[in-house]
Amino acid sequence: MDNFVSMPKYETYRNSNIQWIGEIPTKWNLKKAKWLFYKVERKPLVNDEIVTCFRDGQVTLRKNRRIEGFTNALKEHGYQRICKGDLVIHAMDAFAGAIGVSDSDGKSTPVYAACIPRKKGTINSYYYAYYMRNLALSGFIESLAKGIRERSTDFRFNDFAELVLPFPNYKEQTLIANFLDIKTSQIDETISIKQQQINLLKERKKIIIQKAVTQGLNPNVPMRNSGVDWIGKFPEHWQLKRLKYVTKIVKRIIGYEGPDVLSITKKGIKIKDIESGEGQLAMDYSKYQIVKIGDFAMNHMDLLTGYVDISKHEGVVSPDYRVFINTFDGLEDEFLLSIFQLGYQQKIFYRYGQGVSFLGRWRFPAESFNNFYIPIPPNDEQISIVKHVKAEWDKLDKAIDLLASQIGKMKEYKTALIDSAVTGKIKIVPEMMEQ
Repeated sequence: MDNFVSMPKYETYRNSNIQWIGEIPTKWNLKKAKWLFYKVERKPLVNDEIVTCFRDGQVTLRKNRRIEGFTNALKEHGYQRICKGDLVIHAMDAFAGAIGVSDSDGKSTPVYAACIPRKKGTINSYYYAYYMRNLALSGFIESLAKGIRERSTDFRFNDFAELVLPFPNYKEQTLIANFLDIKTSQIDETISIKQQQINLLKERKKIIIQKAVTQGLNPNVPMRNSGVDWIGKFPEHWQLKRLKYVTKIVKRIIGYEGPDVLSITKKGIKIKDIESGEGQLAMDYSKYQIVKIGDFAMNHMDLLTGYVDISKHEGVVSPDYRVFINTFDGLEDEFLLSIFQLGYQQKIFYRYGQGVSFLGRWRFPAESFNNFYIPIPPNDEQISIVKHVKAEWDKLDKAIDLLASQIGKMKEYKTALIDSAVTGKIKIVPEMMEQ
């Protein structure tokens, strides 16, 4: 990553007298957006497909990204035509970065503003897409929108039209936009590679725990068929038991307000900060169930995003969650936890679930829970397996954390590079395109 200090600067700067702009290169002008762009409203064509403006700044046909997870309008009232090259501003999501130049012809909801330059050859829409997304990600658009309409983050064309924007000459706009296209693509590619490496390491973690808890650590022991799909063959000397013979579901309603409310996360069971008002809150915590130190607690109502852990805290959890205890002398808590965490990670429990998955309500019924088979090695092997998995996971987690840190720094650099280029803090020259 290049150091900004070594990058070229403009010879002189001047005060723009605009709070959100600050200093700009002396030769740059200032203009309100309404003198640069106008809003177009076109009737869609019969065969036009839906164009979506995403929060990462891509404006493209919906089918180019994904086809699931969208709400389809029953009636496309007020839909408009979007043309390739339009600067598109999503009124409701602009604050989060949903501003960009469309790469496709199609149609969109009237919530979008399709903008085109007033004078061709003087305004580069790609430069202004970068500039406006930079404003959005700095929090400026959200604060501006809330200042105009209380409790609203809408950023409409009329709001955009009144903004004073830097106006470099067309050659500079184009040079900046092209430079950022190249550099951000390079950064994104590097981030993508590192994310793939993280995904491979996470898959490696799953393989390690799956192999350890179903096959043990000695590859030379005789094996037998378990008759259970997720276990397959397992060591001949291990036991196979249903959960109802080794655990007990407990439900102890607290009956009063006051105890700590616990939250089940992928990083453990934590005490919830009720005062912050964040996350899901209940009207009446007296109906919550007790969790004691050493109890297992799992969010069995959502087998995709839920999790399970052994509680290190006294408190209460939702009555919809499942609290259970280990009742089998020959079963180590940490080994049992490994099996349960594997059940979430590999979506094993998902196969036994019921509900409406697309609404996030895919639960693990008590009957399926009680009849779920688990392998049980001798105690000494359980302890060795837990130690082995922890040691291997610690190594992989360090590698994952390092890659995640590198990705974070690259994202910060990308944001800073865009900001420096579009605001004139650095001067983009043709030679920089080849570096």
